[in-house]
Amino acid sequence: MLAIPFIAPNAYVVSLANMALINLILAASLNLLMGYGGQISLSHAGFFGLGAYASGILNVKLGVTPWLGLPAAALITAAAAWVIGLPALRLRGHYLSMATLGWNAILVVLFNQLVNLTGGPNGLLGVQPFALPGFEGFAGLKLDTEPRAFPLVWLASLLVMLAILNLLRSRIGRALRAVATNELGADAVGVDSFRTKLVVFVLSAAMAGIAGSLYVHVNQYASPETFGVATSILLIVVVAIGGSGSYWGPLLGALTYTALPQILLDYEDAELMLFGLGMLIVLIAFPGGLASVPDALVRVFSRLFASKRRP
Repeated sequence: MLAIPFIAPNAYVVSLANMALINLILAASLNLLMGYGGQISLSHAGFFGLGAYASGILNVKLGVTPWLGLPAAALITAAAAWVIGLPALRLRGHYLSMATLGWNAILVVLFNQLVNLTGGPNGLLGVQPFALPGFEGFAGLKLDTEPRAFPLVWLASLLVMLAILNLLRSRIGRALRAVATNELGADAVGVDSFRTKLVVFVLSAAMAGIAGSLYVHVNQYASPETFGVATSILLIVVVAIGGSGSYWGPLLGALTYTALPQILLDYEDAELMLFGLGMLIVLIAFPGGLASVPDALVRVFSRLFASKRRP
């Protein structure tokens, strides 16, 4: 994907690639919580927005460089997730979904009402892009265009995916899968299920905060409607379409979620209907999401060849 800025026909295609990689971070972090941990959260877009506004406000109001705003956004969203997770993660099933849904709604209200900080419904303006520092008399390079910002977004998404891969192979990752499979059984063998869920919830929110910081500094703007409850629901759909609990599922889901609406633009009023129909077909035909398609095709072909060999 690093070749995209060089082979893309225009900057718009590169902007879609940037958005796909940001969506990848969001989907992969939610998949960590939902696909591997079995916890459904409807607040992921809220953490995405909290990271965007935290980094953007630090830059616009206090003059903090985006390079410091990025880790600050991760820390702020992680702290918020820890505070919310302490009571919310004691709930299960749809009760947990309702609690996280309420948190997302509260954040959207704050984004709209704290006009002096967030810009209110008009959005946060004047956000500066990332910039490479100057050296030996050379001026710094601003990453203020989509092609210039792409390598940074690509690197951030790569590091997030590697971090998730290492986390899944660690003791916490094994404990997380045990909790998702059978929470009582995990407790019985000495796994602290609540602590495991809280740690992963905080890490997932921190990754969403990183995606938010990248989003606000690449687009140099943030608006409250981007981080609403509808976005949280769509992110769950993205994870399901790509393949919940699959490592490569979020990549397939993010690419589909970013590219498909662009393909359906010519259909205008039928766009939403066709998008929903496509999601239904995928989830009915391949319950494991797009990531399960290769395995499903292998099984189909193996059955066909096996039937031909029979006398």
